[in-house]
Amino acid sequence: QVQVVESGGGPVQAGDSLRLSCTVSGRTINTYHMGWFRQAPGKEREFVVAASRAGMTYYADADSVKGRFSISRDDAKNTVYLQMNNLQPEDTAVYSCAASSTNGVYYIRRAYFYAYWGQGTQVTVSS
Repeated sequence: QVQVVESGGGPVQAGDSLRLSCTVSGRTINTYHMGWFRQAPGKEREFVVAASRAGMTYYADADSVKGRFSISRDDAKNTVYLQMNNLQPEDTAVYSCAASSTNGVYYIRRAYFYAYWGQGTQVTVSS
């Protein structure tokens, strides 16, 4: 059974950095495409960034996180990371990690692409 567990969230100040971790159990992480999503209060869940099995990175079409957020993976630890720099109050959200074993990456930015989800971790950025 595949389990996805995020950690590393918490309260920070605007301009701070934070690194979220996502550990996958059940299969080795390099067999999955891994994505990060977030959901702010009163808003729909939105795609943040993903890393394909082949090591390609896919950002959201909007420029809200490009240049500030990055994704990386440590296959030895079966963990993927979301590095968030220069955090702003609008980044406040529950951040969720997801795994997909789907072939192809056409829908990698869509939530339905992912079969396995973590419970989410809260990130709160104050000004």
